[in-house]
Amino acid sequence: MNLLEIYQNAVACGELQPDPAQEAALCALERLRLDLSRPRKRGWFRKAAPAPDGIYLWGGVGRGKSMLMDMFARSLGPSVRRVHFHGFMQEVHEGIARAKAQGAVDAIQPVAEQMARGIRCLAFDEMQITDITDAMLVGRLFEALFAAGIVIVATSNRHPEDLYKNGLNRQLFLPFIALLQQKMLVHELLSPKDYRQDRMAGQGRYFTPLGPAARVSMDQIWLDLAGGPGQPFPLEVKSRRVMIPEFRNAIARMSFAELCGAALGAADYLALVQEAKVLMLDDIPMLGRANASEAKRFVTLIDAVYEAQIGFVASAAAAPEALYPSGTGSFEFERTASRLAEMQAEGWGRG
Repeated sequence: MNLLEIYQNAVACGELQPDPAQEAALCALERLRLDLSRPRKRGWFRKAAPAPDGIYLWGGVGRGKSMLMDMFARSLGPSVRRVHFHGFMQEVHEGIARAKAQGAVDAIQPVAEQMARGIRCLAFDEMQITDITDAMLVGRLFEALFAAGIVIVATSNRHPEDLYKNGLNRQLFLPFIALLQQKMLVHELLSPKDYRQDRMAGQGRYFTPLGPAARVSMDQIWLDLAGGPGQPFPLEVKSRRVMIPEFRNAIARMSFAELCGAALGAADYLALVQEAKVLMLDDIPMLGRANASEAKRFVTLIDAVYEAQIGFVASAAAAPEALYPSGTGSFEFERTASRLAEMQAEGWGRG
């Protein structure tokens, strides 16, 4: 069964709504799926045929990019590896550290070789570049992956030419943008509808404004879910210890200051969502220039929670769409606000 047939069956069952923009994107993904399904032919005296072009699928938040990516990845089985971009970058940094410890002159090459082993395609969800270190690492790593014949499929909210926009020393990143456009079909998902926002928000998962009423509601949900007082839980992250102050029955509870005000990152948040089935986050403040670092960590945290599809309950100063009204990161926060709204839906989360 091809991707369009799978999609049309989901529409017929009422699981999805018909969307011409999604169907157009699926046509491109189906062509790539067929190419990747065929074995790479290699003769005695000739090299294997060049790998097909990948796909860079971009568009506004909530248009269904991740859903289409999942459908594509499932159709190809073990020959494709699907990973969230935060998790991928964490692997890259860890792999480079190992290679350097082993005396590698070029630490990128062994990382690329390890990632390319046993697969034909890497599928990245939510590709975004926010600092110069990652910008330069990704450029060199993608060059090595393309050279190894790996096909890359990525989703993003930005056109490739807008990646790392206005970033420090961005001119050093421009060759990578050119490489993406050379090796990948850039396809915009032009759906007019944000399906996340269209879902009915669930009751009793997100409490605003902050104050005694929100605190009482959070405490009551904790009792209902955890069944008693929590205990400190040590989270081991790369030989470091991150302490969750309240943990019981796989329910974790922390304040925004504890989780986003501390010097934590993607590795810590990924470890957290692997341990917890539900995360309760207290006292999310208004976000802006004054707490830009905390806001950036919060975006990373919500990406990890969303990707793991665990339950999420929070108290906040304002509704998701009003938390970050203006400032440098307000554009990127649109995706986070959309995900926060989706995570309020009835039945969200495996916990």
